[in-house]
Amino acid sequence: MESKKNKLKSADILGELYYYADQKKAAILQRFFKTGRGEYGFGDIFLGVNVPTQRKIAKKYTTIELKEVVKLLKSKIHESRLVGLIILTDKFSKATAATDRQEIKDFYSHNIARVNSWDLVDLSAPKILGKYLLGKQKLELAGMAKSPSVWVRRIAIVSTFEFIKHKKYSETIKLCNIMINDQHDLIHKACGWVLREVGKRDLNVLLKFLAKNKLKMPRTMLRYAIEKLPEHRRQAYLN
Repeated sequence: MESKKNKLKSADILGELYYYADQKKAAILQRFFKTGRGEYGFGDIFLGVNVPTQRKIAKKYTTIELKEVVKLLKSKIHESRLVGLIILTDKFSKATAATDRQEIKDFYSHNIARVNSWDLVDLSAPKILGKYLLGKQKLELAGMAKSPSVWVRRIAIVSTFEFIKHKKYSETIKLCNIMINDQHDLIHKACGWVLREVGKRDLNVLLKFLAKNKLKMPRTMLRYAIEKLPEHRRQAYLN
């Protein structure tokens, strides 16, 4: 007999997303995520479903098979990809066998081109790639940090947030050094954000990085990195 798990389909998820679609919200999101021609989100389509609703939908389908998740990720509809990634992060968090975690990480890496918006990256990278690599060799991240894809580069640096939570900062510092001359604002923001998180846990590590790089860091990266410092110290760096 076919299991309940196998009856769950990506089409059912899309049906629910369309049910909650809101044209006014969709129009706002299209602008917010810069989906116009020549912008970083060009071609992305929004239905206008809020994230809490997407999470509720994803919760109902956490046992859906990966062959259905890939259909969600291949969709041009942003909410479809987000729900697919929420499901994938849930699968990874519940996986106990090393082989299952490897399968999900490989699935994520194979479909990395579909993780193509900053919210999709930030939702999934630490919870899948970061958690998988914790305590392992992280050589692939340096290669990803040099990728021509801004999303792959962002996945690399944002993944290190999982290491930061475990007070492991060397990979974050290494990647920020690699990407310090990156030309994209989304990378400046991501690097600054993870550096700020490092500083919240070990201020000396952040100050050491700033001492070496404050004059060549992109302004946005610097502003994000020093956000939690005392005002007088922030102004000293900014000036």
